[in-house]
Amino acid sequence: MGSWKTVLVASLATEMLLTACAATAPGAPAVTQEQGAPGTQPAGLRRVTAAIQGDPHTLYQKLNPASRVRGIDALEQVVAAGMATPVPGGGLRAQLAEAVPSVENGLWRLQLDGRMETTWKIRDGARWHDGTPFTSEDLVFTMSVARDKDVPIFGDIAYDSIDQVEAPNSQTVVVYWAEPFIEADTLFSYQRGVPIPRHLLEQAYLEEKPSLTDHPYWSNEFVGTGPFTLRDWVQGSHMVFQAHDHYVLGRPKIDEIEVQFIQEASTLAANILAGAVELTLGRNLSGEQAIQVRDQWRDGRMAMSFDNWIALYPQFINPDPPIVGNVQFRRGLLHAVNRQEQVDVLTGGTSAVADSFMNPNQPEYREIEERNAIRYDHDPRKAAQLIENLGYRKGGDGIFRDAQNQRLWSQIRTTAGDDLRDKMIFAIADDLQRVGVDAQPVIVPRQRAADQEYRATFAAFELVRNPNDVRGLRSIHSRNTPLPENNFRVTGNRMRYANQELDGLIDRFFVTVRKQGRLEVLGQILHHLSDQVVMMGILYNTSPTLLSNRLVNVGAGGQGATEAWNAHEWDVR
Repeated sequence: MGSWKTVLVASLATEMLLTACAATAPGAPAVTQEQGAPGTQPAGLRRVTAAIQGDPHTLYQKLNPASRVRGIDALEQVVAAGMATPVPGGGLRAQLAEAVPSVENGLWRLQLDGRMETTWKIRDGARWHDGTPFTSEDLVFTMSVARDKDVPIFGDIAYDSIDQVEAPNSQTVVVYWAEPFIEADTLFSYQRGVPIPRHLLEQAYLEEKPSLTDHPYWSNEFVGTGPFTLRDWVQGSHMVFQAHDHYVLGRPKIDEIEVQFIQEASTLAANILAGAVELTLGRNLSGEQAIQVRDQWRDGRMAMSFDNWIALYPQFINPDPPIVGNVQFRRGLLHAVNRQEQVDVLTGGTSAVADSFMNPNQPEYREIEERNAIRYDHDPRKAAQLIENLGYRKGGDGIFRDAQNQRLWSQIRTTAGDDLRDKMIFAIADDLQRVGVDAQPVIVPRQRAADQEYRATFAAFELVRNPNDVRGLRSIHSRNTPLPENNFRVTGNRMRYANQELDGLIDRFFVTVRKQGRLEVLGQILHHLSDQVVMMGILYNTSPTLLSNRLVNVGAGGQGATEAWNAHEWDVR
């Protein structure tokens, strides 16, 4: 067994002792009959007890930048509905709208000059939780707030492409776009501008704009259009949601959802094993911790969603050593890394090797990636040959040396605080050492993580998590390269890679509205990125959801959707 695996096995043995398999751990919230512990709910009441690993301050995800508090995204989808909602496998499902705009149904119209129109029609009977009718004026108001530069926290890149928003009648809103935007159908959804009530917030917006985000509406006075209403909220403890009888898609099958706030992983695990929690929402336990719970939980199971990918990002500006800039060298390194072993050992086989940034749950994933992405299977012999062909020869210590007898070394950095990446970086270094590269792992302390110049000017490689869907393509455009002239404040293009061909493909992708044409451009992007080894994918980061066997129609989230995307369809056996 390799040295990194020996360390891993030892750490797993002591990391998390789940000794409370049949009882709630000390310090865990007591679950009483009044709170509705599973199996003790009043006759006829269909109830679910869930948990998040955080203490929420809001029910609106936009007020939770960078998802700092876990689980708020899922809570929002419990209480707030959009015109459409993302579904875990990718795509959108109509929610408050009669239909999602598309070119095919005529609700998404393209002009010859690049302008667009998207039309949304509200379903009959849509209402806010307080009984007020939901109308197109709410959507116009939502966009007024979202596009207001004085309240930038609501902003989104999409709004820069919007010319105007009009409401020809109370059930219809038309959005006029000044330029193409391929995700125009996500407007007014959880992903982009979920509707907010004009009748409750317009006065505060007009009179108290600087303090708008402090309004109690965003927390304990929240009124939405979703399947459940907020009934009770005890800070630091729990909240209770009850079914919205007049939800536009039909009354939920579940009467109540209680959500416990449990921040400690061991306490959350103990509550699950004790039967006090039936469902986890949002990011919670690590994959390793969830697997340990799954293996001891006879009354439940684990579902996985793909969150993002973890990849090595090469340095393309003044790399040290300079050979990092050679594509043949990067190809050799990728052949050297046993990525499947990392999937098997570090994620318990719940993830997959990442040959591209494409999310495996995306509908077009397999076809596009298999046809266009170049794969670099684990092949140490081929890796060594590629490096030898660059003029290196192995010394007596097994490390390659150049013509001046200098050892071939390479630094790999990652930031502290991510247990999975900490383990991965040593596994990668071990694999590179085996083929003859003196790999030097470096864990960047948290106090240096905010130093943008330091982060941008890493020597050779940085191991990071990044979004693994097409929305992340904008970030790798050369305009997002952190440089001295922009004070290294631009983020996204971590590699500092500049290529006119790739820039042109990215620009084309984001103005190609018709799906088939867009997929063709995407295929060319995937081929370029993999052929030139611009990013070196290792594996996909997965997010576990633990759920009781008595739950029906509940699963993991993914691709912009949380577990709660279809909360009105949840049921219990």
